[in-house]
Amino acid sequence: MQRYQLYIDGERCEPDSRQWFDSDNPFTGTPWAEIARGNATDVAKAVHAAHRAFSAAEWRDLSHSARGALLCRFADLLAANAARLAEIEVKDNGKLYAEMYGQLSYLPQWYRYYGGLADKVQGDVIPLDKKGYFNFTRKEPLGVVAMITPWNSPLMLLTWKLAPALAAGCTAVIKPSEFTSASTLEFAELFAQAGFPPGVVNVVTGFGGEVGGELVSHPLVRKIAFTGADSTGRRINEQAARDLKHVGLELGGKSPNIVFDDAKLDDAINGAVSGIFAATGQTCIAGSRLLVQSSIHDEVVERVVALAKTARVGDPMLPDTQVGPITTRPQFDKVLNYISLAKGEGAILSLGGHPATDPACGNGWFVEPTIFTGVTNGMRIAQEEVFGPVLSVIRFDSEDEAVAIANDVRFGLGAGVWTSDIGRAFRVSARIESGTVWVNTYRAVSYLSPFGGYKDSGLGRENGIHAIDEYLQTKSVWINIGAPNGNPFVLR
Repeated sequence: MQRYQLYIDGERCEPDSRQWFDSDNPFTGTPWAEIARGNATDVAKAVHAAHRAFSAAEWRDLSHSARGALLCRFADLLAANAARLAEIEVKDNGKLYAEMYGQLSYLPQWYRYYGGLADKVQGDVIPLDKKGYFNFTRKEPLGVVAMITPWNSPLMLLTWKLAPALAAGCTAVIKPSEFTSASTLEFAELFAQAGFPPGVVNVVTGFGGEVGGELVSHPLVRKIAFTGADSTGRRINEQAARDLKHVGLELGGKSPNIVFDDAKLDDAINGAVSGIFAATGQTCIAGSRLLVQSSIHDEVVERVVALAKTARVGDPMLPDTQVGPITTRPQFDKVLNYISLAKGEGAILSLGGHPATDPACGNGWFVEPTIFTGVTNGMRIAQEEVFGPVLSVIRFDSEDEAVAIANDVRFGLGAGVWTSDIGRAFRVSARIESGTVWVNTYRAVSYLSPFGGYKDSGLGRENGIHAIDEYLQTKSVWINIGAPNGNPFVLR
């Protein structure tokens, strides 16, 4: 098996523990690589490397335009390595090669976009109400950012943080999921090839308590950018608050995908299946609640079930595979447990509901595409994030009822609306409590459009022009150009 070391200060290095842990291939159910098991000593080493790089003239005094040029150079290297990195991600998380290669081929655009924004970071001259003073603002980088990323789309969700952070002038210590660390380690080495100074990008692999918690509490870390479970995000936020650190949290979802009776049903059926079974349902934006208007409920259910039955389950590296394995064994068990809970709550199993036994699945952790009907929104299957290929179908009668059901959940990350009525599209998208609403489409993202959650789905926004502000702080500078100093004991 391939053995991966830590990546600190521009070099591969052994973990302080001299221990390693296996990374499993979800398709085969067997280990394929060994990953360094980092600890507090490694975290301290990486954070100090990032802090030195942040403070050193080689990075600090680099012009904004030169920093942008580095990001664009990195984008070219990333594009050249997209196929190789996508293969590594498939070995690690089992998602379709077609999906991962599509993501990796698109990610260079993030670095080009924020590379272009790097020298557009500028303050303002403030026209004061006080004579004799000149006042202006500066936008300055926060410093060292800890980036903690999940296992479902490791490099995409890292890029959403790293590209704007580097454009802002920050440095980074990355803690990838212990289940999917290999691609991040390979990816990080490209920064040295692009010409970034040592220490600007560092990777410490390992487990949450041994690495993640140490990163969050380290006094030199100025911000934590996290994507993952809302329970973990809540703990991170509480811990970060003790030191008044900045946080960005992109957490879970229980997204409603709403089909009205005036929708183009061919598109809506396709969108419903894509929303939950693409990526094996392992996305925070999965359209796991399908809300269907009563007048078309039976037809929609019949057609969604029929289309889902045709999904080809198997080897994620094959071009005709449509549903891959569950990424981790614990998640596989969790999905099956939720299926059992839904049956116990009285939901009607209309498709799937078992581990997949097709020979094409080999020894991997596969769950059949699963559809429950007769679901009410109070059931756990409708309220809690399953993170797997499990769809809950909920009936509604009116537009008001659809909105009420959509919002009756503690999450608010994504939502879908299928309608031919443009007025309804505007009305419903305005009323849904969600950071993103897709109308007559689903799972579309861009580096140009902000992404983030309402309610328990997180804090802050990634992507878009304002994401760079998440890694900047504003300084106000006052210069006396002729104002009398006057009485020293009163406010100027």
